[in-house]
Amino acid sequence: MVKEIWLNDTKLKINGYDENNLNGFHQISIDFKVNSEQYHDITTLLYRGTFDVAVPERDITFTGTIQQYFTSITNLYKKGQTADFHLRLIEVK
Repeated sequence: MVKEIWLNDTKLKINGYDENNLNGFHQISIDFKVNSEQYHDITTLLYRGTFDVAVPERDITFTGTIQQYFTSITNLYKKGQTADFHLRLIEVK
């Protein structure tokens, strides 16, 4: 199972991974945890919308954009909280 991916220069440790080929384009879905200390940096990254994506364990790299994104908690500014994030990325040419 894939344990990490890179979005731009940020490494995400993931606990869920799914990969598809959609009409010749990479599509990946990932699940990962974000704690209150990481929240600002991760959401700021995700607001960019498009990323250089690397999945080293699968030797996959592509430019991808967010196709779907949701989280179990929308406000992690309270110290000590952790949320489940889900992100689906699709390759763009």
